[in-house]
Amino acid sequence: MATVEVRSLIKRFDSTNAVDGVDLRARDAEFLVLLGPSGSGKTTLLRLIAGLEAPTSGDVLVDARVVTGLPPGARNMAMVFQSYALYPHLTVFENIAFPLQVQHLPRDAIRKKVDWAAQLFGIGHLLARKPRQLSGGERQRVALARAVVREPAVFLLDEPLSNLDAKLRTSARDELQHFQRQLATTTIYVTHDQIEALGLGDRIAILDHGRIHQLGTPEDVYQRPADLFVATFIGSPSMNLVTSDHVVTGFRPEHFLPRAAYAADEAVHTFTFDVTRIENLGSDRMVYGVLCAPLPPAKVIARIPCTVGIPIETGTRHDFVVRRRDLKRFDPASGASLGPA
Repeated sequence: MATVEVRSLIKRFDSTNAVDGVDLRARDAEFLVLLGPSGSGKTTLLRLIAGLEAPTSGDVLVDARVVTGLPPGARNMAMVFQSYALYPHLTVFENIAFPLQVQHLPRDAIRKKVDWAAQLFGIGHLLARKPRQLSGGERQRVALARAVVREPAVFLLDEPLSNLDAKLRTSARDELQHFQRQLATTTIYVTHDQIEALGLGDRIAILDHGRIHQLGTPEDVYQRPADLFVATFIGSPSMNLVTSDHVVTGFRPEHFLPRAAYAADEAVHTFTFDVTRIENLGSDRMVYGVLCAPLPPAKVIARIPCTVGIPIETGTRHDFVVRRRDLKRFDPASGASLGPA
């Protein structure tokens, strides 16, 4: 177990800062997620922490000890890559045992540790197989077992679930979180998938262009976005935005509902809504349309759960509302949050 901290970390490639003055601290036994679009700097930041890249300036600390100049092998961290990076000519047992053999541990100790890691991930019956004989989910478990067997102070995971299909990814998220809680090992996890981030992270650091826009719990970043980038990056569909009176007002599609969906005494703001298209997705109806005057025309989306059976048809006009506590305000120039409406 350990804390990991980066201070004023910068990594410059040519004239571009891939990581631009990042300050961040992962707490002991925390599951910290680095979330952002492609090119946001999240993988570069992870590689700087691992020691696979040298920073242009700034420091990496583990348990308050500077490790910036140490090679990867001296940092007591284990990294799982997107590709899993298994040795194709080695068996599952040999892949898991490899980091222990590098440490020249006795054979009996290696066998015990490999058996323990294999049992932890439910792959004890696969130890004699080669990677080509495994499914994607099984390869992912082998890569995680190889990381765990070293009993590192920190796990660094670079999009380890991205090669799995959607159904398997859902079950793998649950298993991964269970294993992390069981091992109580500080974990830093990189992903571009907001569902993974919201489902796994104790806290989420949202990056873009090498900078952290917000660091907070899943509830914080979703319900209280720090700026317009976070508001529109988190959520599917993303937050509706309406500009009026030099302020951008935002509200989530699931909060934008017909008036009858809320109690009569609920404090709400009413919008006149022209419906242009409806998608019935089973559990939800996605209702697309345009807000009417006196507001400037704005395309918005309502996400109506199947439990709200109010009839709505394309080409009709309705009063839709948002609870006042669910309205967010942003500065149109800087994008910064101005707090609730």
